Amino acid sequence: MQRSEQERLRIESLAQMRELGIDPYPAAEFKATYKAADLTEGFEEGLQVVLAGRLMTRRIMGKASFASLQDSTGTFQLYINRDEICESEDKVLYNTVFKKLLDRGDFIGVEGETFLTKTGEPSLRVRKLTVLSKAIRPLPSPKTDDDGVVHDAFTDPELRYRMRYVDLVVNPEVRKTFEARSRVIQAMRDTFSEKGWLEVDTPVLQAIPGGAAARPFITHHNALDSQLYLRIANELYLKRLIVGGFEGVYEFSRNFRNEGMDRTHNPEFTIMELYVAYKDYRWMMTEMEQLLANVCQAVHGETRAELAGTTINFAPPYARVTMRDAILEYAKVDIDGLDEDGLRAACKNLGMEIDDSMGKGKLIDELFGEHCERHYVQPTFITDYPIEMSPLCKAHRDNPRYTERFELFIAGTEVANAYSELNDPIDQRERFEAQVALMERGDDEAMFVDQDFLRALEYGMPPTSGVGIGVDRLVMMLTGQTSIQEVLLFPQMRPEIFES
Repeated sequence: MQRSEQERLRIESLAQMRELGIDPYPAAEFKATYKAADLTEGFEEGLQVVLAGRLMTRRIMGKASFASLQDSTGTFQLYINRDEICESEDKVLYNTVFKKLLDRGDFIGVEGETFLTKTGEPSLRVRKLTVLSKAIRPLPSPKTDDDGVVHDAFTDPELRYRMRYVDLVVNPEVRKTFEARSRVIQAMRDTFSEKGWLEVDTPVLQAIPGGAAARPFITHHNALDSQLYLRIANELYLKRLIVGGFEGVYEFSRNFRNEGMDRTHNPEFTIMELYVAYKDYRWMMTEMEQLLANVCQAVHGETRAELAGTTINFAPPYARVTMRDAILEYAKVDIDGLDEDGLRAACKNLGMEIDDSMGKGKLIDELFGEHCERHYVQPTFITDYPIEMSPLCKAHRDNPRYTERFELFIAGTEVANAYSELNDPIDQRERFEAQVALMERGDDEAMFVDQDFLRALEYGMPPTSGVGIGVDRLVMMLTGQTSIQEVLLFPQMRPEIFES
């Protein structure tokens, strides 16, 4: 492969280190006693410290130099004196290794004591330096000119997402997003654990891609000689566990949908699904309000978050608007009582692009998506969906044309979807058969019939409420990101072609 001049020079430095008897990739454990942030926050002079991280800058001044070391928590200044790290007459470690053979991005370990420089800057007086890993490729080196303009910044989204390992090093603020993501997930787990609900795992490879209306990825199992699907949802398996006697189960699941990519969609994404027996969707709305307030508090220390210049308030209560009222307000169409032909005519009158494969549920979904959802910026529950849109949801207790379902919208984006779960096996079978009819019309997102799930329901499932929360989207809302790729460590990218 072709190497740049900088890469060739670093490989030469690597060879010189070995000639000097220095292993650039030592196998021994290196025990750091502090992190950079530990020393910066509440700085104390005279501490005996061991640090490890990347060498990021150097200012060589003859027999003494200043450098900066970056670890997972931040950076800390090092003061390196030739005679202090080389007590004998042999000054190779400083004159050759530190000054000439080490480069920006190399991993080093240092030992010494903390002190304040004459300008009052917290620093570490290095007594011992160890090479831990030599970097062959140079990190990007952003520079700021006299006018404050930054040059050579690592900001190209394609490069950042493809080489997230570089992005995390040179753009430290990116790490904060993923630290917040971890706190979001942990806060949810803590809430569920306190309530006694059980975290479980369900299959990723499924014989029937059930639990959602989506186009699946298809694969082949060689040993079984059978076609399998990457899961599009874990709903049907979690409800099997409710049948089996668990009263509260949840899972953080990686789901896969063979669909388009945009700022809120990635083919591989994370959903948290929760199912609790003897509850309904009204109870679940209250639970979600408190859960999201707790999660926001865990991330920000308060129940407000900034997103694209707008303050999102996660404190309860949230507005509740029926699907019918939302479409009536923003599309000026009353879906109540309209059949499929009437809905198709209404969509055409609004200039919407529709096709003959779309049934009544899909047409209503398009109406809402195109004309309504962007208006719901603050957390809002859209409730009571038409029965054609919700094949796994219990019919509404007051109006059987609708279902006991809500979706939570924040900043014009769906973040959660919840039901009073359908537990009538005969009704469920009829709903699945209606989905088959849509599939035969060309709807490639219609649901399959899952005979084993129907069999499970026939053994009896108690009244149950279930919810799915889009973890990636929720993290977007809580960290001020407007693209899902910013909250995924490794978003889906077109495969890269490497030179041999």
